[in-house]
Amino acid sequence: MGVVRKKPRIGWLATAAAALLLLPLMAPGAMAQAPASRQVSLDAEAVYKISQAAIGRSVGDHVLTDQNGKPLVLADLRGKPLVVSLIFTSCATVCPVTTDHLRDAVAQARGLFGTDSFNVLTFGFDAANDRPNQLKGFSGTHRLNSMANWQVASADQDTTEAFLRDLGFSYQFTAGTFDHVTQTSILDADGRVYGQIYGEEFPLPVFVQPLKGLIYGTTTQSVAPGDLWNRLTFLCTVYNPLTRAYRFDYGIFFGIFFGALSLILTAAVIIRLWLEKRRAERKIRSGPHRQNG
Repeated sequence: MGVVRKKPRIGWLATAAAALLLLPLMAPGAMAQAPASRQVSLDAEAVYKISQAAIGRSVGDHVLTDQNGKPLVLADLRGKPLVVSLIFTSCATVCPVTTDHLRDAVAQARGLFGTDSFNVLTFGFDAANDRPNQLKGFSGTHRLNSMANWQVASADQDTTEAFLRDLGFSYQFTAGTFDHVTQTSILDADGRVYGQIYGEEFPLPVFVQPLKGLIYGTTTQSVAPGDLWNRLTFLCTVYNPLTRAYRFDYGIFFGIFFGALSLILTAAVIIRLWLEKRRAERKIRSGPHRQNG
């Protein structure tokens, strides 16, 4: 999760976890809103910690404004998991890529869990410019209107800051651009932050596994080969905030393998010693009895 210019946002192994891309993106009028003292870049490790610290936090019942100019109350989206994607509509680089990738991931996840299994919210955090018309244009360009249970909304500045603070999302105005993390947050049915996903093109298991845990419950465990492999992939996929990328951590994989191998070898040694002891005892019992006299 390093600082990246000319783009927006943050990025579950633990989760994964997941590309905190600190993205400075061009935002009309941004500099007029930003005092000189705030013209500094975000620190990748610091904002990653802020993002992770939000996990378990309850998100307030904020009232947003959707792309049709109507009120959207976050509390109305409770009762099922909610995926929150944070973008701004004037972005021409990372936000479009993030949105298109998320749309494809949502389609695949709903193919597994069902169309009504979770809600999605694309939130425009540029309070000064993400008006309903801009939101509607962004939604149409990225074919979000055809996606069921997908809301596109923004809010006034105070509500925006409170909402983003609840989500652990960091952003700043820097030299006429937005410097922020590329973050997609997953909330549970009660409105608590359940997990964070980072980057514009995150691995599918990093998105699917937390939703599966929320939809089916963490006690549901399938032993099908495909599900076992997906869980292993999820556990071994880690996010590095400094390189701003997910990677398959073979160290975790080999740690699991050699840990299991060590347990097996230890058990084999114990069983062998026990068997040798049993053989020795049987030999003593079956040997000739000696008498003294």
